[in-house]
Formats: sequence, structure tokens, C-alpha cells
Amino acid sequence: MSVIAVHAIIVPKPEFVDVVEEEMMTMVQASRQEEGNLRYDLLKEVKDGVTRYHVQERYRDQAAVQAHRDSAHYQAYRARAGDWFAQAPEVTVLTEVDVAG
Repeated sequence: MSVIAVHAIIVPKPEFVDVVEEEMMTMVQASRQEEGNLRYDLLKEVKDGVTRYHVQERYRDQAAVQAHRDSAHYQAYRARAGDWFAQAPEVTVLTEVDVAG
């Protein structure tokens, strides 16, 4: 069984930066409660006037990743997020090879 890591980069439109951050904070709290979630962290980068949120997630296995995607809080976020983004979120799914505990 391999731990699955997910790294997402979210670039909100300038007028939605505060909304996205607030919604992501709600997502962080709910996601950390999921049974298969090992870690769910939100980081913020502001460079050249552009705000980017980096989400670093770790799950017990692929089934836990799918459970997250199927969760009510994730589905609700996706339904609300509609026009908030300057570009489509960039999501990379990784399998951990050697990660410090």
C-alpha cells in the first residue's frame, strides 16, 4: 500500500482571493477529518501581484483520494467555485517514494 500525495495549485481571480481563501480554510478543516486523510495543508504564494494557493495533501491510499473527491464538502466547494479561478487548478498526483515522517 502506497501513500498518495496530491499537490494542487489554485490561482484565483483577484476579486475572488478572499473568497477562495475562506472556502479553502473550510475545505482544510473538513478534509483533515476524513478517515483516509493523513495531511491536508494550505499554503499561499504572492508573486508579481498574483496570488497562488498550494494545497499539499496526503492520503492512505487511492481509495482515500476517491473518498475525498466524493465527499460532500469537496463536491460543494466544486459547485460553488465556478468562476473564481484565473486558470484551471493544476493538480498533480504523486506516489511517495522516500518522505520523512
